[in-house]
Amino acid sequence: MDVGNGVLAGFIAWFVVRFLLMGFFTVAPNQRAVKTVFGRARRLGKLTTLDDVIAESLRDTEKERYCYPQLKVIMPGGPYFKWPWEKVHKVSVATETVNMAFDPESPSANQNGTVLEAVTKDQLNTGLTGQIRYQVSERNLYAYIFGVRNPIAHVMGYFVSVLRERIATFEAPEKAAADAESGPASVEGISINDLRKNLRDLNEHMDKECRCSQARYGILLDASLITGIDPPPEVESALAAINTAHNQVSSDISLARAAADQRIVESKRAVEIETLKAEADVEPLKRLAAQLAALKQSGTGVIEGYLRTVRLALLSRAGRMITEVKP
Repeated sequence: MDVGNGVLAGFIAWFVVRFLLMGFFTVAPNQRAVKTVFGRARRLGKLTTLDDVIAESLRDTEKERYCYPQLKVIMPGGPYFKWPWEKVHKVSVATETVNMAFDPESPSANQNGTVLEAVTKDQLNTGLTGQIRYQVSERNLYAYIFGVRNPIAHVMGYFVSVLRERIATFEAPEKAAADAESGPASVEGISINDLRKNLRDLNEHMDKECRCSQARYGILLDASLITGIDPPPEVESALAAINTAHNQVSSDISLARAAADQRIVESKRAVEIETLKAEADVEPLKRLAAQLAALKQSGTGVIEGYLRTVRLALLSRAGRMITEVKP
C-alpha cells in the first residue's frame, strides 16, 4: 500500500513538473508565437489573408491558391501557459539580410552564393551582385509556419525568376530612349549600359513585383539592393572600348552643337544691329515726309518756297556749281 502511494505521489510530482511548471513560456521582443491545439492552429474566426490588405498585391488567379487563415498571434511578453496537448511555434521577426545569389537548398550554387547570373536581351551573360532584406510577416504566419515547407527558398526562387525575366526584357525608360535617339552615337543601344544607368528603376521594379511574397509565403521583402552588373571578363574590354568611342562621339556632338548655337546667337545679334541701323536711316526720311505733307496742306506755293530755301542752303555750302546751258 505504501509502495502504491509512493508511485502515485511520484507520478503526480512528475506531472506537475513536466506539464504544469514546464508549461509556462515567454516570447522574446523579436519573436512572435502561434499555439496549436492537437495540431490545429488557433485562428481568428473565419478570417483569411484575402480579408487583409496584403492580398491586394495578388492577382485574381492567385487569390484562391494563396488563401490562408489568419491566426491568433502571441505577442512578446509572458509568462504564458500551454497545456500538454498544445504546442507553441515561435518565429523570429527580426530583419535578415542575405546575398541575392544565396540558394538555401544549394549553398554552393551561384559561385557559393556570391554572384547571380542572368542573360540580357542582347544575349550577354552578366553577373549580378546585391543584397535582400526580409523579415517574417506576422500578418501571415500560417503561410510561413504551415503553408510552405521552406519559405525562404520559395522567396529566393521567386525573386531570382522575376529578376532574370526583368534583365532579359529590360529597356531604357522612354525619356532615356528619346535622349538616345537624339544623337547618332546612341543609335544602337547596349542593354548592360541601360541596366547600369537605371539601377534605381530596376530596384524599384523588384520591390514592386515582390510585394506579393508576404501573401504568398509569409515573408515580407523589406528591400532589394542590386549593386553591381558586370559582364564576363572577355566582354568587359570590348564594352569599355565601345563606351569610350560612344563618349568621344557624344563629346564631339556636344561641341558641334555648342558652336552652332553660338553662331546662331551671333547671327541673331547681327540681324538686330543691321535692323536698328536701317530703322535709324529710315526715320529721318519718315519725318521729312511728314513735314512735307504738313507744308503741302498749308497752302499753294509753300512747297516751292521750302525747296527754294533748301537750295539756297545747299548753294551756300557748295564750292563749285555746274549748271546746264541751253543751246
